Amino acid sequence: MISRSTIDRVFESARVEEVIGEFVQLKKAGSNFKGLSPFTDEKSPSFMVSPVKQIWKDFSTGKGGNSVSFLMEHEHYSYPEALKWLAKKYNIEIEETEQTDEQKEQTNERESMFLVSNFAKDYFHDLMLNTNQGKAIGLSYFKERGFTKETIKKFDLGYCLDQWDNFTKAALTKGYDLKYLASTGLTIVKENKQFDRFKSRVMFPIHSMSGRILGFGGRILTADKKAAKYLNSPESDIYHKSKILYGIYQAKKEIAKQDNCYLVEGYTDVISFNQSGIENVVASSGTALTSDQIRLVNRLTKNITVLFDGDAAGIRASIRGIDLILEQGMNVKVVQFPDGEDPDSFAKSHSDIELKEYLDTAAQDFINFKVSLLLKDSNNDPIKKATVIRDIVTSISKIPDGIQREVYVQECSRIMDISERVLFSELAQLLKKESFQKAKTNSNYNNVDPNQPPPEYFMEQDATKMGLIKGGQISSQKIDQLSILENEIIRILLLYGNEEVEFIEEVISIDEEGRESTTERKYQNLVSAEIYLHLQEDETEFTNPLFQEIYTEMIHQLNQSEKLEIDKFVNNKNTDIATTVTSILMDEEKYELSNWESKSIEVKSALEALSKAVPDVIFNLRRILIERLVNESLVEGKEYSNDEKEEIMSYNSLRIRLSEKLKRVV
Repeated sequence: MISRSTIDRVFESARVEEVIGEFVQLKKAGSNFKGLSPFTDEKSPSFMVSPVKQIWKDFSTGKGGNSVSFLMEHEHYSYPEALKWLAKKYNIEIEETEQTDEQKEQTNERESMFLVSNFAKDYFHDLMLNTNQGKAIGLSYFKERGFTKETIKKFDLGYCLDQWDNFTKAALTKGYDLKYLASTGLTIVKENKQFDRFKSRVMFPIHSMSGRILGFGGRILTADKKAAKYLNSPESDIYHKSKILYGIYQAKKEIAKQDNCYLVEGYTDVISFNQSGIENVVASSGTALTSDQIRLVNRLTKNITVLFDGDAAGIRASIRGIDLILEQGMNVKVVQFPDGEDPDSFAKSHSDIELKEYLDTAAQDFINFKVSLLLKDSNNDPIKKATVIRDIVTSISKIPDGIQREVYVQECSRIMDISERVLFSELAQLLKKESFQKAKTNSNYNNVDPNQPPPEYFMEQDATKMGLIKGGQISSQKIDQLSILENEIIRILLLYGNEEVEFIEEVISIDEEGRESTTERKYQNLVSAEIYLHLQEDETEFTNPLFQEIYTEMIHQLNQSEKLEIDKFVNNKNTDIATTVTSILMDEEKYELSNWESKSIEVKSALEALSKAVPDVIFNLRRILIERLVNESLVEGKEYSNDEKEEIMSYNSLRIRLSEKLKRVV
């Protein structure tokens, strides 16, 4: 593990404008720099870098952070990889923290496997280019497939000689341990014999997201009916077939830039598309699509286009993976190639322009595709058609977003010529069943009657009666108000938490005759202390877990030094915290993108308004929470005790008083 002192030196040395300047052309804009977004195609700059705050923000995508987060977003490095890149740039020696013997052994094992795999990649590639057998068999095969030298190099393609132990001998001669040759699956060891797993095969190295070699796929070129056409590395500590996608390393930048990923089945599909100028493409390598593979794509884009060849049987087998994609909250489109064509053959038989045009025009929504595909089998049989409808609704039920589900139900209703009411009813049953299954696995729900809806269902019904839920969804107005207020509190703390401001407090006095009088008291206090005291008094916690985490760290800092250290949030290892904090900090710089000063438009500072802004946000938060308490206390048809009535009245009284302070109509 990289030591804390090394991480601190990296952050102290790294200049965000220098780091980003290697990837983005930046121009001076006041105290900041601006440029075109490296994540989208745009003509007007929406990307801003602040040398003073050492952070960046891309206003076109909402991404932001520090030097490390930029490398993680743009280069798709892991956190340690980004730190090592910066350490190398600024000539900082990497110090590793002391590890246990077990941790050292595990690290050494994995690193040794990576070293062996990288040697194998280089060896197979060099052997194919520089030996007679390699050129005659391996290189000629790839050339026959139409692959150029540049493409062969880009994907590190290679060849393993038609000899039993050529590679193994070479590796042992170079000093690599047979233990790691065996654990990576490159060498098969049986008793006292060892031989090459990929003998007489062309080699497709499989890269990780950051470019490390995880394993290999090998295609046999001889007509041996007993041997598998394709052979993959066995599962190991570094290679898990269900968790990787072929081509993800070469495709990651273009996937993020195009905001779309094409999903194919085979290695050559990926390579042919790349050579045709379609670089945002990955392959599941012949395996059934898994959730882990989908999550890899989800890190880069929310949009995925699944490409099918003309084989109907293959399509029906593969289409099940679409439900997994939908469950991840991604947007799915489908492209089907003509009969007898697959992505590889189509790319070879058409020009680059024709391929791109076909992908654009043939792409259709998964609902339309699935309906048209399944209806062919129904032959107007009512029973089969009903089965198709249930299949489609099952797919829709996988979508986590309620609005998207409703849109798809409407589309399905139009295509299938069936009422929305029936489809919504079927969808509700599926969602209820899924909710029950989840509840059943929860240890809090024992002895659940399978014929009754789960407890969440009754909670939802009560919430609907109170007006908090509309159409099965929590009211966006309630959520948005609370979220906006919580965001505003965090914003004020980040920007002005260390400022001392004059506040005004209303003091209510009651004389002997019970008459109230109000006076004002002025006092100085830190903004952070003022907010903390109010939230502590109300025992308020943020409903947004990320805001709560940020706030908890703020209180910890204040208890330690009575001062907020914003750098610790910007450089936080938790990228969600760093991104959120950066976004808030950079929002006040956004006006520089429009160059308001040149248009004689003054943008005023908010510092002078803090004495009113702080109590306003606190009072509004109290008002929303009290309204929630009132609503939760009101249940239609319930008989209330006197104590309950008194409690509700006190809530209402407090709500009215707060509204008066905020000059709101109740």
